[in-house]
Amino acid sequence: MEINPIEMARKLLKKEWDALHPKEKHVLAHIAERTHATEDINAKFKDDRTFGQRLADRISEFGGSWTFLISFFLVIFCWVLINAYVLAARPFDPYPFILLNLVLSMLAAVQAPVIMMSQNRQAIKDRIRSENDYEVNLKTELELRLLQERHEELHTRIFSELVRSQQEELSILQKIQDNLAAK
Repeated sequence: MEINPIEMARKLLKKEWDALHPKEKHVLAHIAERTHATEDINAKFKDDRTFGQRLADRISEFGGSWTFLISFFLVIFCWVLINAYVLAARPFDPYPFILLNLVLSMLAAVQAPVIMMSQNRQAIKDRIRSENDYEVNLKTELELRLLQERHEELHTRIFSELVRSQQEELSILQKIQDNLAAK
């Protein structure tokens, strides 16, 4: 059975084809062609990342992990321990640890934009995933409406055939009763 997207627009969405949003047209085309509307967003994004984007994602991934936090605290603890106790006579960064503060400031200054780059990419990915989810949900809703209409049409046809069949049976029974009454 051929499905016409323009008729589906009128029937299911109660809109004319020209008044539809491009996403609605795209979904109706998927229904008419009987194709999938889902996309693997993760695969799409893994394939087209530049070296800088992959590096930003990896740094962001590591910077938001327990491994980073534990390593970070261990480095600071060792720095303080070495400068305050091991090299107490001639520390390379005496208390109040100005060099440590400088290193931590530089780390934060570099880490923040890298994490923001990764978050921006994630936001774009989430937006695309959301748009894909909308298309899939709309396609599912429209397919369900089509199924419901086909079910109702089938139910109506079967009911009509049942009524016609009962009328024929009643007619046959009436003839049999008339024949019996005539004998």
